[in-house]
Amino acid sequence: MTPFIKYFSEIGIQDVPYVGGKNASLGEMFRELSSEGVKVPDGFATTSEAYWNFLDENALREPLSKTLSRLDTKNYSNLNEVGEEARRLILDGKLSKDLTRSIIEAYQNLRGKDTISVAVRSSATAEDLPGASFAGQHDTFLNIKGKAALLLAVKKCFSSLYTDRAIKYRNDKGFKHSDIALSVGVQRMVRSDKGCSGVGFTIEPESGFENVILLSGVWGLGENIVQGAINPDEFYIFKPTLRKGKYPIIQKIMGDKKLTMIYSKLKTDDTTINVHTSRTKQRQYVLSDDEIITLAKWALRIEKHYGRPMDIEWAKDGRTNDLFIIQARPETVHQSKNKNLHIEYKLRKKGSVLAIGNAVGSKIKIGIPALLNAPKEAKNLTTDHIIVTDTITPDWDPLLKQVGGIITNKGGRTSHAAIVARELGVPAIVGCGNATSNLKDCSAITLSCAEGKTGYVYEGKLPFDEQEIDFSNIRMPRTEAKMILADPENAFQLAHYPNNGVGLLRMEFIITHAVKVHPMALVKFDDLQNIKTVRAIKKLIRGYSDPKDYFIDRLSQGIATIAAAFYPKEVIVRLSDFKTNEYANLIGGTEFEPKEENPMLGFRGASRYYSALYKDGFALECAAIKKVRETMGLDNLKVMVPFCRTLEEGKKVITIMAANGLKRKENGLEIYTMVEIPSNVILAEEFAEIFDGFSIGSNDLTQLTLGIDRDSEIMGKLFDENDLAAKRMISMAIASAKKSNTKIGLCGQAPSDFPDFAEFLVKEGIDSISFNPDALLQGIENINKAEEHPVPHEMAEGRN
Repeated sequence: MTPFIKYFSEIGIQDVPYVGGKNASLGEMFRELSSEGVKVPDGFATTSEAYWNFLDENALREPLSKTLSRLDTKNYSNLNEVGEEARRLILDGKLSKDLTRSIIEAYQNLRGKDTISVAVRSSATAEDLPGASFAGQHDTFLNIKGKAALLLAVKKCFSSLYTDRAIKYRNDKGFKHSDIALSVGVQRMVRSDKGCSGVGFTIEPESGFENVILLSGVWGLGENIVQGAINPDEFYIFKPTLRKGKYPIIQKIMGDKKLTMIYSKLKTDDTTINVHTSRTKQRQYVLSDDEIITLAKWALRIEKHYGRPMDIEWAKDGRTNDLFIIQARPETVHQSKNKNLHIEYKLRKKGSVLAIGNAVGSKIKIGIPALLNAPKEAKNLTTDHIIVTDTITPDWDPLLKQVGGIITNKGGRTSHAAIVARELGVPAIVGCGNATSNLKDCSAITLSCAEGKTGYVYEGKLPFDEQEIDFSNIRMPRTEAKMILADPENAFQLAHYPNNGVGLLRMEFIITHAVKVHPMALVKFDDLQNIKTVRAIKKLIRGYSDPKDYFIDRLSQGIATIAAAFYPKEVIVRLSDFKTNEYANLIGGTEFEPKEENPMLGFRGASRYYSALYKDGFALECAAIKKVRETMGLDNLKVMVPFCRTLEEGKKVITIMAANGLKRKENGLEIYTMVEIPSNVILAEEFAEIFDGFSIGSNDLTQLTLGIDRDSEIMGKLFDENDLAAKRMISMAIASAKKSNTKIGLCGQAPSDFPDFAEFLVKEGIDSISFNPDALLQGIENINKAEEHPVPHEMAEGRN
């Protein structure tokens, strides 16, 4: 073989200087991972020697150097002119006879007797290194057929070393232009135009959480993901249960997939076109569960082989239904970060929401919206500006480092805009749908990525706090410090905080935001009378043959996300504790909920679970929890029964849970109960025989001890968790738990707000205290102080 060509079977990761990072990685995987089942399409690469030969044959080194020396490296005012001239120099050159012969011979060997199309990819020799992704900097040409088309594509790849974005990127990263060569990878084409394709990360790209794999996919060619032209399907896979052979898909999010990119049959410069996706395909996931798991297993093998988190591209051939990995590079954003150092952003108040999309990063930025249709429209942008546009392609990259934020109509969290924004540390909200229309008359906006995976654009300038926290300086106390959580969107980010798990997972938030439908309306869907309700539910449950499966699926995904984020630490999910007026607000709820004068003391908690009015709905809750624990393998999940009034009621709930597949002690299942009613305190030792643990709900226990409806505006001033009577009830509960050797914790705000309250709990010997995330660090500090300086029992109990 000539020094101009290397086949993938000859290439390893050590060959980056000769074939660039992209081709070296393809060769490495083809050579080393094919035997492990990872499919990589065969191919070959031109070497750096071929590129230098091309420059020397056409005497281009000096002209290129002179052209680039004219670049305004401060403001890049002549970047377009310099880039165009450099590319023209290369495109006007000719491939030498030896290089031409080598490429054609390798192409013929690759195709054999078949007539095949190939993908022609650029791979710079400093590309895909851990410190620089070069994402989207150079060009790729797809569905290339025939010798003449291949040779032209090779030359176009050479010229793409000098795209405007690549020139600026190298300058920003400190690479010398004349040191970089370009290798061209020629690879058997995967006909994903007839199938589907996408990208994947072996790390959660926003938070850097390392125990999940994120796969995104669209119908047709994957360029629509890169361009952010549409919202893709997203799949989150949990690595520990994937390794155990359990069902590891903890989240499936269906994107709109409105466009499908296919190859153009017209003889034009554009080899691809977008067509509208059929409504049927829009409503289907691009991958089956088996295919998701196969790709996730391959991603794990690739990550293990390289020894670091990876960013991969995959494709499915629509003719053969075979899956392939078509690229893999190191993930570059989170590897360089200090995982102990966290900057927390928090809005002091919220305002009018103008747009909602996928949050990229966790920052808040106040700025002036700059509405742009194309990069050429940009003038005098600064970090005070926030770009607002339809979509971001690699051509925008030179601008993105100049601005303070990015907002787009289109795009998912794996689009090019999202990848580059993360790398630059610029907050972005992508896939808003209506940002360009909603923000066109605004003089100032607040971009917030600090509220989970959903990003919000607010009108005007909103005040916010920014605090740097070094988690390595935080010492965990002997008393366990746990979290109170409700929103799965925040789970991966919050899992980085110092904690001992989740003491209270509120199921109600997931039902309200992810399910939205009253469970009995799904159980008795065929009996519903209200036409509007039926239509609303039909729209939500589209794709599910049984309405009940919708509830189980959506609820289990929300619970599983939180359980996975904190695995293997314990996560205690509380069974639903809506009041009747709150249940009635769910879609279809009014047909199944009685009206009560005081819902706070009415048909709530344990009483519902065995009642004919709700027990079929409760069966769906149990099915979702069973799926998380047994099918998904998240056995760190424990269950808690709220508002259990009597011992008999507790036994009934345990019995009905067992009938629904949640048998206490089976597969390690522990069932807790809330201590929030005086009867729970008085009979704590008897309740300990029914349940495995207690969690004191200080809000309800206080209201029922003092006889105050905590929803009452008139009586609100008398509500005080620090009241002596309320604290004495807590003391009694802890003492009884200790006597019966039962674990006991407390969920509430008071231990973080009042150091005295934390001292009181520590002195009484509580096992754990659970805090809302924004109070966790203060709560840990209060516990540590209490453990260092315990106060006498009488003082702790007597403080009000």
